[in-house]
Amino acid sequence: MFHHCNSAGYNHPAFRKQFYGSIPKFMEARFGKVRPKYNVPLNVTESEKDFTVSLYATGFSREEIKVTVVDDVLHISGSKENIEPAPFVIQEFPIKNFERRLLLNGLIDTEQISAKVENGILLITLPKTPAAQKEETQIEVQ
Repeated sequence: MFHHCNSAGYNHPAFRKQFYGSIPKFMEARFGKVRPKYNVPLNVTESEKDFTVSLYATGFSREEIKVTVVDDVLHISGSKENIEPAPFVIQEFPIKNFERRLLLNGLIDTEQISAKVENGILLITLPKTPAAQKEETQIEVQ
C-alpha cells in the first residue's frame, strides 16, 4: 500500500560512518552516535475507511511539525530552531529535525487528512478514497 521514500538507511555510508564515535565498545556494532535524519519510527494501521499513521515525534510541539501532500506524497517533518545539543553518548530520537515521506498511491482523499499530536506521537488520519474502500471483487474465470 504505502512505500517509504527514505534516502538514508542503515546501509547508507553516512550512517555507517557514525558507528565510529566515542560510544562504549560493546555498543559499536549496534548504535551510531547521531541519529540519521530519516530514522523516525512510524506505524501504519488500516481500518475499513482509513489508514492511521502514528509517528514518534517526542519533544516536538504541533507548531514545530509540518504535514503536507505534494504530488500524492505525504511529507511529514519536524523542525526546531536554536537547539543546543547535549553531549550525547548515543542519540536516537530527534532533537532538532526529522522527515518522512509516504507514497499515497491514489488511495487517500487528500482533502480530508487530519493530524494531531498526543503524548509525543503524531497521529495522521488518512481517509481512503471510495475506490480504495471497495471490497474485493470476484472475477469469474472462464
